[in-house]
Amino acid sequence: MTPHERGFYPLFTRAAENIVAAADELAKLVAAEPEARPELAARVKDAEHAGDELTHQIMVKLNSTFVTPFDREDIYRLASSLDDVIDAMEEAADRIVLYRLGTLPQGIAVQVEVLRRAAVATAEAMPGLEKMAQLREYWVHVNSLEDEGDEIYRTLLGDLLAPQPGTTSLDVLTVLKIKEIIETLEEAADAFETVANTVESIAVKEA
Repeated sequence: MTPHERGFYPLFTRAAENIVAAADELAKLVAAEPEARPELAARVKDAEHAGDELTHQIMVKLNSTFVTPFDREDIYRLASSLDDVIDAMEEAADRIVLYRLGTLPQGIAVQVEVLRRAAVATAEAMPGLEKMAQLREYWVHVNSLEDEGDEIYRTLLGDLLAPQPGTTSLDVLTVLKIKEIIETLEEAADAFETVANTVESIAVKEA
């Protein structure tokens, strides 16, 4: 029997840990004053570049490995969805700075906190891929976080597009800018769910 190439596991773990770092910087960014945001956005961008390099390493290994530890399509999907998470985070950080937004709706910080919790859960789960141990709790937890994120997303959109009487109305351009950021953060939450669903698929196949 040809042994499996096991070098994928540490790469997935490093990719997930890098997402935790990006989520931490994004959380700082949304809490920061506008003048402090460019430096924090640059740190998110650095993490995104590091994530691209890890994704590249995974793809090179995938294309050069004869026997993989699990299905090739699952390796590709897992790497791609981890990359999608950090891409969405970086895009949100970039837009907050690019659009020169002032005070952000409190719900955006709540959205990012959900992403941060999903990032930590994902990083903790990745080492378990090697033995497929105790992973069910992970994907159930992340799916629950995605549901929580959906609820926050809907509430944010409602408050933004149909504000309650007596609240300050934003100009149309600012509404559109904030809406884009909210939607980009929701894309990150969806990508986390794809990561979790891929892990579940791998675990079922390997059971």
